[in-house]
Amino acid sequence: MAVGSILAANTALRRHRLAVLTVLTALTALPPYRLTAQTPAAGRVLRPSVRDTLALPRVRVLLHRVGRESQGPVDSSLSDTQGRFRFVFRADSGSLYLLSARYGGIEYFSSPVHTNPARPDTAIPLLVYDTSSRAPVGVEAHHIVVPRPGDDGSRSVLELFVLRNAGLLARVGPDSLHPAWSAPLPPGSLGLQVGESDLSPDAVSRQGDSVYVFAPIAPGEKQLAVQYVISGEQNVVNFPMGASAGQVNLLIEGPVGGVSGAPLALADSQVIEGRVFQRWTGTVSPGAVIRVALVGARKTPVAVLGGLVAGLAVALLLAGWRLVARSRPRPESPLPDGILASIASLDVRYLGRESEVPAHEWENYQAERARLKAQLEASLAARESSR
Repeated sequence: MAVGSILAANTALRRHRLAVLTVLTALTALPPYRLTAQTPAAGRVLRPSVRDTLALPRVRVLLHRVGRESQGPVDSSLSDTQGRFRFVFRADSGSLYLLSARYGGIEYFSSPVHTNPARPDTAIPLLVYDTSSRAPVGVEAHHIVVPRPGDDGSRSVLELFVLRNAGLLARVGPDSLHPAWSAPLPPGSLGLQVGESDLSPDAVSRQGDSVYVFAPIAPGEKQLAVQYVISGEQNVVNFPMGASAGQVNLLIEGPVGGVSGAPLALADSQVIEGRVFQRWTGTVSPGAVIRVALVGARKTPVAVLGGLVAGLAVALLLAGWRLVARSRPRPESPLPDGILASIASLDVRYLGRESEVPAHEWENYQAERARLKAQLEASLAARESSR
C-alpha cells in the first residue's frame, strides 16, 4: 500500500489536494466506465489577502479528467468579473475530475469534483495565492523510522516531514538555483528516494547531505516522505533537525546503544507487522541534533527488509499521526488561513447575489461574515503580539 494513500486517509479534513499521483492511485478502486447525466460544476477563483478574500476576474480555469487510460484538460473557462466560473460536462464513472487555475506561475488544484448530478458541486472555492521567497514554512511533525539491518548490514531509513505554511503566501525559491525549502540529512547517509508525497518527486532532490524542495509550498500542510540508506559500518548516526523543528517521533527496531543530544523521552514500544520498535518522542528545538548509537542485529534478507519498510511505512504513519494529534497542543485561536477559507466559502455562495436570496438569508450571511472577519482580525493581532 502506497505511503501517499495512508497520508491522504489521515488528512481527509484538509482543504487542498495537489498530489495528482494520489488521485491516479485512487482510480484503481473506481467502478467500470459509465457515462452519467450532464453534471454542473461551478465556483469562484479567490485570492486570500491579509484582511479579506478577493475575487479574481479573467483567470483561466481548467477542468481536468484523470482516467485510467487518459488524463488531461477537457474544458476551460475564464472567470467573470466576480471570479465566477461554471462548467457543464458529461462525466464517466471511470474518471476523476479536478479544477485548476494558474496564478503567479503556479497551478493550483481543487479537490475532486462531485460528479453525481443529484448533488453537484456549485460552490467550489478555487483558492490561489501570491508568492514570496520569505514566507515561513515550519515542520509540524517529523517521523523517523530506523529498521533493523539488512543482509549487508545497512539500514533503509524512512523520514516523513509534515510541512506547514501557516501564512497567506505560497513559499517559492528566490531563483531557480535555490530551493523553496530544505532540510539536512544524516552525514554519511546515501541516496534518496521520494515516496508518494504532496510534492512531486521531480521537484525533490538530494544535494550533499540535504534534501531540497524546488516546488512552491502553498498555504496549508504538505507531507514529504523520503528514504535513504545508512551504511552498516556507521554505528553512530546523527539526525540534524535544521532550522525548523517540532514534534519528533523516532522509532528504532532492535537493540539501541543510546539516544542523546535532544530532549526525546523513551515512550511505549510499538509492535508493527509483528516487529517491536522502541519509540522516543518529544519537541525538538531548531538546530538540535539527535544522536543515535546503533547496535548490530541479526541480518535480514534484502527481500524481507524491503517488505518490512513498505509495511512499516503504512502502519507507522497511521500510529504517528494519532500520536501527534494527541500530543500536539492546539492553538489558542484559529489560524488565519482556516478563517479565510470559511469566509471564502460564504462568499462563493452569497457575494454579489443579494437580489437572488431571501432577505433574512442575506442578513445571516452578512452577520456570519462580520463575525468571521472579527475573528480573523483577533487572530492576526494575537499572532503579531506573540512575535
